[in-house]
Amino acid sequence: MTIDLPPRGLLRVTRLTLAERLSETSALLRRLLKPGRQPGTAPAPDDLAGEAGQPLLPSALRGLYDRVSRGEFALPGADAPRPAPPQEMPAAGPAQFLAASFTNAAGSRPYKLYVPASYRGRPVPLVVMLHGCTQSPDDFAAGTRMNQAAEEHGFLVVYPGQTAGANPGKCWNWFSPGDQRRDNGEPSLIAGITRAVMDGYAVDAGRIFVAGLSAGGAAAAIMGATYPELYAAIGVHSGLACGAARDLPTALSAMRRGSEGRRPEGHAGKAPRAIIFHGDRDTTVHPTNGDAVVAQWTNGSALAVHVEEGRVPDGHHFRRSLHTAADGTTVLEQWVIHGAGHAWSGGSLAGTYTDPRGPDATREMLRFFLEKPSPQRRGWW
Repeated sequence: MTIDLPPRGLLRVTRLTLAERLSETSALLRRLLKPGRQPGTAPAPDDLAGEAGQPLLPSALRGLYDRVSRGEFALPGADAPRPAPPQEMPAAGPAQFLAASFTNAAGSRPYKLYVPASYRGRPVPLVVMLHGCTQSPDDFAAGTRMNQAAEEHGFLVVYPGQTAGANPGKCWNWFSPGDQRRDNGEPSLIAGITRAVMDGYAVDAGRIFVAGLSAGGAAAAIMGATYPELYAAIGVHSGLACGAARDLPTALSAMRRGSEGRRPEGHAGKAPRAIIFHGDRDTTVHPTNGDAVVAQWTNGSALAVHVEEGRVPDGHHFRRSLHTAADGTTVLEQWVIHGAGHAWSGGSLAGTYTDPRGPDATREMLRFFLEKPSPQRRGWW
């Protein structure tokens, strides 16, 4: 059998075949080779999604596996660094928590990917979670309970990991100019990890989100500013505005007193929607930094603001401010949590830097991420 596939389809078929995920490979081939497709033409978005089912062409798949193993296919970008194959980690039931790494010219970073039991090869949202200083992907997953939410709502979660070699405290280097620019430093690595997951799994490209805590929150703001076409919304918890510092001394100053930040040079495209959380008793990252993120993200736009107060039963009071555009889309939410310190609101004590007294930042972020804005609305810059 002659198999004539477009480059993107060939790349996905190859990776699935090498992983011996033959049912998914078969489903993808069924779509790519359906009657009426002209050889070499790019598939429609849903043709790359795949679907559950038994292997369609066992003999052809085995032949394809043999050819891939012998290296007969010249993959697009084959000379570029590729992420290491994920190694399955123990997980309850059919869900998977996979470990992998990504490498490019800026270096290498590990990451963990959570694939819920409900994943069947159809396009799903992707949430990129950036941990804070001293944390790890596993710690952050336990504290935020984002994997449990992924099981409930059916999306993928990827946790890029910072290394002690890149920063002794395992902080993302949000204060370094080289790590505040598109296609450079850590932004290129985080975007590369995001795209590696998109290459290996069926991801809804219009529903990719990035969120983080503390240094990870500052990094999430940088990712939203430098890759606005990649992320539909960002979540900044106890973080700082993009460009809030230019070195370690100015970083410490911004953390103590706040900083307005600055948009990156060469910025293009509309900013993604944003949701911001900050405790008003945070002594690690001053609460005014949350206000600075809001100011940077609204950027002088004429937005209507609605403010409401609330309280979690047996928990914290909070103030929630909704910034709404003329078409009715809430483009930004700000949560100020009264009495809370430097911790993920509503998190689990199974992880570090969490405050179980709420409100539940994980669920509120997901509600904000997954709600559907106006079809014409991608951002407002």
